Amino acid sequence: MSTRRSLVLPAALGVGYLFLYLPIVSLIVFSFNASRLVTVWDAVHSPTLKWYGQLLHDDQILAAARLSVGIATVNATAAVILGTAAGFALARFGRFRGRGMLAALTTAPLVMPEIITGLSLLLLFISLQQLIGWPARRGATTITLAHISFSVSYVAIVVQARLAGFDHSLEEAALDLGARPAQVFRRITLPLIAPALLSGWLLSFTLSWDDVVISQFVAGPGSSTLPMVIFSKVRLGVSPDVNALATLLITWVAAGVVGSTLWLQRRERRRSRETRLAQAEG
Repeated sequence: MSTRRSLVLPAALGVGYLFLYLPIVSLIVFSFNASRLVTVWDAVHSPTLKWYGQLLHDDQILAAARLSVGIATVNATAAVILGTAAGFALARFGRFRGRGMLAALTTAPLVMPEIITGLSLLLLFISLQQLIGWPARRGATTITLAHISFSVSYVAIVVQARLAGFDHSLEEAALDLGARPAQVFRRITLPLIAPALLSGWLLSFTLSWDDVVISQFVAGPGSSTLPMVIFSKVRLGVSPDVNALATLLITWVAAGVVGSTLWLQRRERRRSRETRLAQAEG
């Protein structure tokens, strides 16, 4: 009986991984297919890199990619700044007037349907344009503001969770030794919560890069992001250049995840080594 159980778990795990990653592997394989039919493999001329070459000359794809990277970068940076402030207020300031409303407003975008968020932001931008004349038109600015509005919540939750298990004795020791609160934050608190800030930044960047529903509500003419362009292409039928583009995105994301994981592991090992050395000297 125990042998059966030991075999069922790996088998179920393997089936789950195949269900998740086999479509991605097939997409990568067919990106090298010479045929324009994405489900028919051309055994005579394949593999080929011509679809990747076409991407380099597709002005629509390149413009959308540049726009998406710019919006995602600004969104992630602003979300980290605002989300860190909200996370600190919820984790450090105890009970204060308006704390319940701040907590509710922070978590609301996490459970709000995207179509409701996109529609409400569209109505907000239209009302502001009629009242004060800003924004003059919907485009990259409105998309960035819309992405910041929901990315802040994710950063705040990550930072608040990190601060919940924070060792306050380190900050207290620095204050006792004469450090100012700003110095304690810069030299003690900030380095210790850096992994949470990096995770929040990467999460915000990914959410902004991946968003389609909200972006379609607040985007204007000439401001289509890369996911919007891909979605419009897929509705007309999947083409091999879309497979090539998806393969590049998968490779980029995988490299970012592996790089950030290695950096965090290296940082944790260095921190553990410094802690052991300090304990040995003490």
